[in-house]
Amino acid sequence: MAVNLTGRNFLKLLDYTPEEITYLIDLSAKLKAEKKAHKNQKVLEGRNVALIFEKTSTRTRCSFETAAHDLGMGTTYLDPTGSQIGKKESIKDTARVLGRIYDGIEYRGFGQDIVEELAKYSGVPVWNGLTNEFHPTQMIADMLTIKEHLGGLKGKKLTYMGDARYNMGNSLMVTCAKLGMHYVACTDPKYFPKEDLVEKCRAIAAENGGSITLTADVSEGCKDADVIYTDVWVSMGEPDEVWKERIDTLSPYQVNEKAFSYAKDTAIFMHCLPAFHDLETGIGKKVYEKFGLSELEVTDQVFESQRSVVFDEAENRMHTIKAIMYATLGADQ
Repeated sequence: MAVNLTGRNFLKLLDYTPEEITYLIDLSAKLKAEKKAHKNQKVLEGRNVALIFEKTSTRTRCSFETAAHDLGMGTTYLDPTGSQIGKKESIKDTARVLGRIYDGIEYRGFGQDIVEELAKYSGVPVWNGLTNEFHPTQMIADMLTIKEHLGGLKGKKLTYMGDARYNMGNSLMVTCAKLGMHYVACTDPKYFPKEDLVEKCRAIAAENGGSITLTADVSEGCKDADVIYTDVWVSMGEPDEVWKERIDTLSPYQVNEKAFSYAKDTAIFMHCLPAFHDLETGIGKKVYEKFGLSELEVTDQVFESQRSVVFDEAENRMHTIKAIMYATLGADQ
């Protein structure tokens, strides 16, 4: 049966079937090849989308704006000061206003409940550019990248090291479960994902030939891994005082050469960026001055190595976001 995603929201991958996720990955590859061949992709001319960014981002904003432009659409960027969402105007009212003006709405910000409410009342497709709980657009890019480098997805082991409680750990666990992959959260037990989501993902994984493992042992977690993945230890908006606690707890889970020594020789390194692997950022310098560390979640040696595919991954954000808008706005029908 053909996949038809016209009019669908893209809020979390729990809402999508394995076939639908695979379709988006394959569509992304097709659109990427067309762009590389300089094929005209302006199939959505006359459409307009609103991009709401309560949390700023380089990759997500650039990906949505470039993808929309390639498809022939206009964009309006609303930063934290650019709208009255949740301040002078409720989420419900904002959704109903923007839904009358735009053909689709992207939201990047805080609670999942906000993007869910936008979707409930807008009447147009809403895309989750990141919430505290989930980051689904990143997932399609990640899966496309793994498929490009490793030739497939089913049966691959992906080890996530760091704080696995929030959007990246949650989303990777859900996606691996849906696609029959083996997901490992390798971290201190207090940073394991919530048990209710773990159990839900274990049930999904069992249906698709995958598995979910939680471990505090780096050698076990990284053994025969196909992918080792990490993210920053402190997320946007968290207070400065959490740095010491995170560094003290998560330092054993830094992605370094020792961690990779347990993985397959063909294993790749992934990171959704930005990454603190040197002293070339303001935060990196601040951490060094305070804690004496020049590298945090990943060493510069790993980040700059041949096994690192982080910039392929970053590029794929644009191709996959294009596929999500293309499919949900009906360009493929």
